[in-house]
Amino acid sequence: MRSGAPTTRHRRFVAACVAVFVGAVSMHASAAPTWSLVPLPAIMTPAGNGTVDIGDGTGIDVRGNDAAMATVVENFMQRVARVRGLTLRKPAREGAPVAITFDVRPNAAVTGDEGYAIDIGEHGIVVTARTARGAFYGSVTVWQLLTQPGWTRGAVAHVPYGKIEDHPRFAWRALLLDSSRHYQSAEEIKRLIDGMSLDKLNVLVWHITDDQGWRLPVPKYPELSTVGGCREAVGNDAEVSGARSTPYCKVYTADEIRGIVRYAAERYIEIVPEIDLPGHSQAAIAAYPWLGVTGKRPPVWTDWGVSPWLLAPNAKTLRFVDDVMDEVMRLFPSRYVSIGGDEADKQQWNASPEANAQMKALKLASMDELQGWFMQQVATYLVAHGRTPVGWDDEVAAGVALPREQVVMSWHGDHDERVAVAALRQGHDVVMTPQESLYFDHRQSGHPDEWAGPPPEVTLRQSYDTPLVPPGTTAEDATHIIGVQGGLWAEQMLTFAHIQHAAFPRIAALAELGWSPAASHDWNGFLVRLPAEMARYRALGIDVADSAFAPTFAVSRASGGGFRVVLANQTDSDGMRYTTDGTEPVATSATYARPLTLPAGTTVRVATFAPDGKVLAAARSVRLEESTVLTRDGAALDTCSGEPPSRLQGARPAHGPSPVYAVEIGNACWVWPKADVQRATHVGVTAEKLPWRYGDEARGAVVRGTRGEDSVIEVHANACDGPRLAMLPLGHAAAPGKQVRVEASLAAPIAADVHGVCVFATGDPREGQWALGKIAFSK
Repeated sequence: MRSGAPTTRHRRFVAACVAVFVGAVSMHASAAPTWSLVPLPAIMTPAGNGTVDIGDGTGIDVRGNDAAMATVVENFMQRVARVRGLTLRKPAREGAPVAITFDVRPNAAVTGDEGYAIDIGEHGIVVTARTARGAFYGSVTVWQLLTQPGWTRGAVAHVPYGKIEDHPRFAWRALLLDSSRHYQSAEEIKRLIDGMSLDKLNVLVWHITDDQGWRLPVPKYPELSTVGGCREAVGNDAEVSGARSTPYCKVYTADEIRGIVRYAAERYIEIVPEIDLPGHSQAAIAAYPWLGVTGKRPPVWTDWGVSPWLLAPNAKTLRFVDDVMDEVMRLFPSRYVSIGGDEADKQQWNASPEANAQMKALKLASMDELQGWFMQQVATYLVAHGRTPVGWDDEVAAGVALPREQVVMSWHGDHDERVAVAALRQGHDVVMTPQESLYFDHRQSGHPDEWAGPPPEVTLRQSYDTPLVPPGTTAEDATHIIGVQGGLWAEQMLTFAHIQHAAFPRIAALAELGWSPAASHDWNGFLVRLPAEMARYRALGIDVADSAFAPTFAVSRASGGGFRVVLANQTDSDGMRYTTDGTEPVATSATYARPLTLPAGTTVRVATFAPDGKVLAAARSVRLEESTVLTRDGAALDTCSGEPPSRLQGARPAHGPSPVYAVEIGNACWVWPKADVQRATHVGVTAEKLPWRYGDEARGAVVRGTRGEDSVIEVHANACDGPRLAMLPLGHAAAPGKQVRVEASLAAPIAADVHGVCVFATGDPREGQWALGKIAFSK
């Protein structure tokens, strides 16, 4: 997939930034930094004595006032009132002291237009900047100073004396939002922009067209909206459209787009539109079949993956693209326009006499070079109109030169970022967005309650520790690494709640990568500062994921009929607190320090707390009984191939949340190693048949049994070709959209030499992908 770009005047920020004192603290330490700020500023100098007190009615003064600063201050005041419960006044009431001052001067002694300084002392809090943009970032830091750990809404804020000098490491600090696969409303996008701005991100790459939907209105081509903006409501899409018979139709209006652009600009976020070319274009070809090379009209795609429907590489198509770009440039004032260029499956071009004739006429050696020619025409048009093209690194990976002016978004993070290195050596500006650690649609954990998402797992720490300067990069080449970007690809994210869960708090890790000096990078210090940021997210109504702090349970039998419980989480934090009497844990409950040995019948509830008592992870629980050891959630099983599973969302039941399953797409097979199920006499399974919509994954599908026969779940001892323990009929007619439970008696109790279990579904996954919810043995 794909990703973002910067402003030239800030390109040289890549080099050295001043290191900052964070302190060698960890989640286990008792001392904390003087200020919990995210992203970490370049220089912080606490004074050690004195505080500025900010209470209700505190006055604000602005020097160098203009319309832009009026918006900055109003935004700041609203944020303080909403979260901190304090009403600030501008101008201050006559005779009232001024405690916060914004001093904006072109010659201010700060670094760059985005830089700022904060001086906290007897004179109050003074924010100095060259521009309103820098003052905005300063206002965000002041807001964080007013919401330090332990703050109470409505109470006076005590801000310790000291100084902060700050500016960003990179000019391009971005999120990509995919609104083609699943649509977000204009108001939801504005809420995301709010969250981005409070972590000092400044670019939103808006992926607004793809195979699954064309969301951009183009008056000259109305069927892009009426046809390309609609697809059949397959699978979970019916939950959004309202019914399987109701198409999934979503298109933004021009007024909505202008409103989003304007809203973002007030928060110093640039909206960079992405119109993916020549691949990811099936929705456009569905609207206007002459845009393709087959002459046929495909449906708007309902699958995920890589579609073979590419735009025809000819003059007529390029005129269409020019018309679309004219509308894009009319709606989006951004200097940058992303034109994609990724995942162009050329099977239709290879089979097309017209495309082959075009390749020969241009004296090109390959279809990759033909794509390069096509993209050069689009880039040239944008450059002629004062815009800078942005695109993905796929052509670089294929060994074909991109347009010289193009900013490259590098998503191939494997092999020490070899593709990014190649783009840098070609002289391109590069934005680092490796899918391995910065694609936030990927699942965050293997917890049973984790939300849907593809593999591999992208934990908070993996995001935070993303390397941004590849090995072997020269100092000169490094100056062309202009930014960093996270991706929110929406194949499996139906709702804005899921978008929030995927983005937060990993967005804080992204912000620190993009803003803070490289020398200050410290996971333990970040963990100490993160709880305050999570509290701010929640105060703003952001449904932040707690996956990194969520407890996991490892339960085994103990002597005397009891059970041994080992707790853990991704951060190894010491804030896990538990109860065994059925009550919810609170900040004063028992602290987990070592494995627990507890009697049968006990319910263990565990939550994770920050040092100030705020919840970091909601309570999870486990009931200690024989069935606990004999039962496994599908998420706790391994795939038979050893490949990491996807987390796939099942159909929404009449009551409660939708189930989420751990599945290797195309291979309905699971392994439970070291299963302690000896002497079990029965087995039960919950499963659901998911509609197949996985595009190019079809080539690797594993078919078991005979196609067309009724599906069954088979349970085998020790290995998939080991003795069969049970067959549980699922039924050929089992329709997608409903979880089923099947049970069977075993022919004999499971023998003592059985130390593992293999479970698989027969049938062809392309006719319906079986997903395993739970397997439970009983005696």
